Amino acid sequence: MPEWEITIDIDERFAPDVTEDVLSQALAAVLTHQEIGPAGVSIVVTDDAYVQRLNRDYRGVDAPTDVLSFASQDGGELDADFAPEAAAEMDRYLGDLILAFPYAAAQAARHNLSIQTEMRLLVVHGCLHLLGYDHDSDENQAEMWEVQATILAGLGVREDLTQRMAAE
Repeated sequence: MPEWEITIDIDERFAPDVTEDVLSQALAAVLTHQEIGPAGVSIVVTDDAYVQRLNRDYRGVDAPTDVLSFASQDGGELDADFAPEAAAEMDRYLGDLILAFPYAAAQAARHNLSIQTEMRLLVVHGCLHLLGYDHDSDENQAEMWEVQATILAGLGVREDLTQRMAAE
């Protein structure tokens, strides 16, 4: 089993409704499926207002959303001034997932899903973004949705959640 460093911070207001196990299992399913070796990922479960601020500041969209993915690298090279040890550590850090619990809970209710299923979907979706997947074209979307559906099925999620995401 690869050595992954998964850091999870759940706002105490939402801790009774979502567990670290659900989040880490979904993340591990993606990393395993994609054959990712030692890596680090941070997951934060917070409120809509915080996610809205991040969405506004980093994406120019002044609205909350369900999940934001912040990849540690954008396909570029690390600064040559980094010590080799720091560069190696940065290479292994994939990035951060920020989940808006109230938004996700409302979305789950709207689609008659458990919050655990919704959180699995969001972690899988967000992590795939960290790994470079996107849905910015029909071809990319088809590829991402196929991988996402396969990983979710491995987690016991049988609903076709990918089609729902395309509509939102």
